[in-house]
Amino acid sequence: MTIIPLWTCDALVAAVRGRVQGAPLPGITGVSIDSRTIGKGEAFFAIKGDRVDGHDYAANALEAGAGVAVIAETRLGEMPKDAPLIIVPDVLEALRMLARAARARSQAKIIAVTGSVGKTSSKEMLRLALSQAGETHASAASYNNHWGVPLSLARLPASARYGVFELGMNHAGELTPLSALVRPHIAFITTIEPVHLEYFRNVEAIADAKAEIFTGVEPNGAAVLNRDNSHFDRLAKAAKAAGVKEIAGFGENAAAEARLLDVALGAVGSDVRASILGQEIAYKIGAPGRHVVQNSLGVLAAAKLAGADLAPAALALARLTPPKGRGQRLVLKLPKGEALLLDESYNANPASMRAAIEVLGRAAAGQGARRIAVLGDMLELGAEAQALHAGLAAVLEEARIDLVFCAGPLMKVLYEALPPARRGGYAESAARIEAAVLSALAPGDVVMIKGSNASRMHAIAATLMQKFSAREAATA
Repeated sequence: MTIIPLWTCDALVAAVRGRVQGAPLPGITGVSIDSRTIGKGEAFFAIKGDRVDGHDYAANALEAGAGVAVIAETRLGEMPKDAPLIIVPDVLEALRMLARAARARSQAKIIAVTGSVGKTSSKEMLRLALSQAGETHASAASYNNHWGVPLSLARLPASARYGVFELGMNHAGELTPLSALVRPHIAFITTIEPVHLEYFRNVEAIADAKAEIFTGVEPNGAAVLNRDNSHFDRLAKAAKAAGVKEIAGFGENAAAEARLLDVALGAVGSDVRASILGQEIAYKIGAPGRHVVQNSLGVLAAAKLAGADLAPAALALARLTPPKGRGQRLVLKLPKGEALLLDESYNANPASMRAAIEVLGRAAAGQGARRIAVLGDMLELGAEAQALHAGLAAVLEEARIDLVFCAGPLMKVLYEALPPARRGGYAESAARIEAAVLSALAPGDVVMIKGSNASRMHAIAATLMQKFSAREAATA
């Protein structure tokens, strides 16, 4: 079987306008910025990040099998003699140039996904749905920033029929260059919520920043927008002003083009009946939560707009599984039984916290067992931070959560708003609450862990997995 390279060396050199030293492999199998996971024959781009400079690891990447390293002219003297190199003025800009070349050669239908929450899960649903219709390339992990987007785009094979790219931002002005790079045929915004409020004057400003995605949409392109969100009209107006030809709303609203007709929410997934752009369809989703159901409507609308057959696209969503840190379900082996961990520790904001608590409330606990929430601070919320944390008390009450552990100065506000019977414990940090969480677990319990990345709640999840020999939970 002949392996077709992602790039020929000549095409890569031409795209980045570099000069060659040494003898790079004629066929480049992939593009990477991480020497630890570099694949044989890949091009290593030695970009300089906030904490790490890739040039310090270029030699390691080549020793591990990289076909070539793309480096800055100013660092040439530090490289091994006779190393296969492509030399450029600026490595990150070279990666962007390669991304533009990938987009220029591609005949794929391109979908760009953004939104305050649900970007990654929606991107994964699109990957599943579109793969039924043809070769589909999608962003890895949450590669949605100024280096993640060009890296994902540079990896787009010329043979792909569909491309799905996640675009993220926490400041105004960040989506405009990313959308210009990706040039989507379809722009999909999951929802607008009070996230990163520290950097915006209000939620309307967040909506305006998300609307920057429309500036890069290709002529005759489409927008898929949440019809149930209060900012739908604002986004639709911005899309039209940017020249977007077609707007499809999704949700429960009677005016939605992708409309939810009926849903049965379960502990590990949901059964859905919907009308998608005039076609009624029933399907299953392999991950729990009303928020996942909501976004699946937009996913299927985008897939149909991209030309995919709706029936197999919808059937594929039954294979959706929550990724690590985003609702992954793990069985913990306790000394006298088992407990269930819902690992939501990747990140948090008010909307995703509400969704995770709702999922916990639907989780099946053992007889006499408890549903336990372990919550860390939600960051970047500005002046509204304390009120947004305190507001979770009502969400926990509605979901009938039995016990709540809180970590961090902002979560103290929530802890004090809880009734005494629901208080499991409070500490100033994740590290200090960890022992109390471990000692509280009992057979049959379901424990959910969530907080912003900087709150380090993932460390508690990691300890639980290690101490109690975690294994993947069975799915329905």
